[in-house]
Amino acid sequence: MKYDVLQVLGMVVLVVSAQALVRLLVDHGERGVLGDLPGGFVPLLLTYAALTAAGVLLTGWAHARAKALGRR
Repeated sequence: MKYDVLQVLGMVVLVVSAQALVRLLVDHGERGVLGDLPGGFVPLLLTYAALTAAGVLLTGWAHARAKALGRR
């Protein structure tokens, strides 16, 4: 059950951050959920990219752990 929750959490982080990353790339004025971060375009872009990667890694890791336990 724990890995299922972590997998869903990773997918939510992935979807929200990837959507914000694409939106930021298309429209530089649309800063998204983390728009209050200081530093401008590049730090925000790197933050969204890091969160997207973290979502992918968390989802993959949780899925692999659940599969190793025979839940998949």
